[in-house]
Amino acid sequence: MTIAPSEASALGKERDADLARLAKAVAHPARVHILRLLLSRDACYCGQVVDALPLAQATVSQHLKVLKDAGLITGEIDGPRTCYCADRGQLAELHDLVGAMLAEAADLSPDRRRGCD
Repeated sequence: MTIAPSEASALGKERDADLARLAKAVAHPARVHILRLLLSRDACYCGQVVDALPLAQATVSQHLKVLKDAGLITGEIDGPRTCYCADRGQLAELHDLVGAMLAEAADLSPDRRRGCD
């Protein structure tokens, strides 16, 4: 199946928007730390995440919200606490989007590459 140029352009814009959304979510060292923590465990309660970071509980909660809104983590209410897990599928999507961007750049012939004049 061949994709029409207009469809390819729309798909490219959608993928660019997805990449920007996910990149924005990981654009803070605390959020990267939270993702590493969650990836190293099956699950973490919010209090455990707070204990692992030198930040106030409210600040950690805001970072968790950003990651959850981007789909990079999931949160399940367990009584009075929330248990968080990394969404490995969404992290794989971020990986794939960055990889596709690099592959597209590598596929450009030298005569199609331009400097930053």
